[in-house]
Amino acid sequence: MREPTFWILTALVDQPRHGYGVMQQVTKLSGGEAQLLPATLYAALDRLAVEGLVEIDREEAVGGRLRRYYRLTDEGGAALTAETQRLSRNVQTANRLLNALRPPAGPATATFG
Repeated sequence: MREPTFWILTALVDQPRHGYGVMQQVTKLSGGEAQLLPATLYAALDRLAVEGLVEIDREEAVGGRLRRYYRLTDEGGAALTAETQRLSRNVQTANRLLNALRPPAGPATATFG
């Protein structure tokens, strides 16, 4: 799963959101690390809807414009769960390898010349 997809699905876990709300939530959840451009977001939402991972929750007219709200489907929740498990395994593997490179903690020794 690509990172933008991960963040879009994550942003929809707790409630339906319109596009701008998804962009704001992605920025918030990622600590500013992920920021989606509107064109990227809406193309991804269209693709995710075709794949059955999100669906339109409702539409509202706001200021003469249609605001479309998206929500996570059961399939989207399952895909996000699978991805978080995969990422967790990756982190565990990397941590195990990094920890193997670190010298064991012990008494510090000083060399004076």
